[in-house]
Amino acid sequence: MSEEKVDISRALKSAITTGKVEFGVDQTEKAIRAGKAQMIVLARNCPSESLKGEVGVKVHIYDGNNMELGALCGKPFSVSALAVIDKGTSNILTL
Repeated sequence: MSEEKVDISRALKSAITTGKVEFGVDQTEKAIRAGKAQMIVLARNCPSESLKGEVGVKVHIYDGNNMELGALCGKPFSVSALAVIDKGTSNILTL
């Protein structure tokens, strides 16, 4: 289990720095509708029921809450959902 956390942490940081990631429920939903999202990551306590359903892209439920996901992404705010538009050099799509 701890290997997965290290992997998602490293993969997310790499995707954020070398690729393109949209943060927030609204931005994530827009990216999915526009067909840009390759994958979405949701915090365990993400409030959006529509994102938890069948969205047509790969979904990873992060084991922590939105505050922990925000901290993992290096953001000074909580992140309930994020969309990976371009993975960059990360291996995030293998999760």
